[in-house]
Amino acid sequence: MELITAIQERKSFRAFKSDPVSKGTIEKILKLATQAPSAINLQPWEFIAVTGEEKERLSRRLIKAYREKQISCGPGNVKPMPKTVTLRGAKTLQLMNPFFEEMGVNPDRFINEGSCNFYGAPVAILICLDDSFPKSRLVDIGIVLGYFILVAHEFGLGTCPIGLITAYEDEIKDLLNIPENKRVVIGVALGYPDLNSPINRFKSPREDLETLIRWID
Repeated sequence: MELITAIQERKSFRAFKSDPVSKGTIEKILKLATQAPSAINLQPWEFIAVTGEEKERLSRRLIKAYREKQISCGPGNVKPMPKTVTLRGAKTLQLMNPFFEEMGVNPDRFINEGSCNFYGAPVAILICLDDSFPKSRLVDIGIVLGYFILVAHEFGLGTCPIGLITAYEDEIKDLLNIPENKRVVIGVALGYPDLNSPINRFKSPREDLETLIRWID
């Protein structure tokens, strides 16, 4: 598969088959993903792959934490966002609603508890960063994440980056014995997508380039 095709086809999946993904396949994807560039070649990323019963335990712990604390998915903005950005998010949710209705699910519960359950994927990938690094190294995490989801697509696997789980970082660290000096930056659901699920027909739209670029000649 050509890179451009992968970029155009890839989307976030929110329903997965229970079929396991082999350790060898996960290792191949991560090995290719870590070809990503990073500042001064620091390669600051660290990965935790959670599968099997441990992944189920993690999901149960996160769902329990969500039901107790009710911290929901959101942009995490620290001040009001530009209206154009807010409208993009609202439009996306509006476009997803027909699929939620077809499935007969509550959108908030599906998205929030689904995120905590990695949408039923058999593999949860956690990307961590040592707390000795400044916030600017989060850029490197974003780059390796981009490589990871494209490589996974090449392997016929679906992904969904999940940021909500970081709201329950203490629970994750406690369950998985992650050292305090490691930050859980983001999670990724990984597995074979359930193409029979209505939600997996959804693909979020993208803005026209002309609204995102300013030329300076």
